[in-house]
Amino acid sequence: MKASLRYHARHAVDTTIQSGIALYRRQTCLPRLLPLLPSELADESETARRRIVARLARALRAERMRGRAGHWSYDLNRHIALHQAYEGERQRLRP
Repeated sequence: MKASLRYHARHAVDTTIQSGIALYRRQTCLPRLLPLLPSELADESETARRRIVARLARALRAERMRGRAGHWSYDLNRHIALHQAYEGERQRLRP
């Protein structure tokens, strides 16, 4: 039963992340996750995108560490949003 519950929870989170990646829009989603200047947000170059992906990776790593540690400031919704933004930006880097 425990394995079944874990499977269903994982499946629900994966489905949420995948649907969020499809709906990801940089101009509306990213400012809520990272402190960015308007010029950084508007820059669509590959270099800027790589910089944003690196910042998202650091933020995602920090959020994951807070979750594993059981820290009071951990936020599952922020974790999911960071993951969606990270994957959305990474997909736009691919040719």
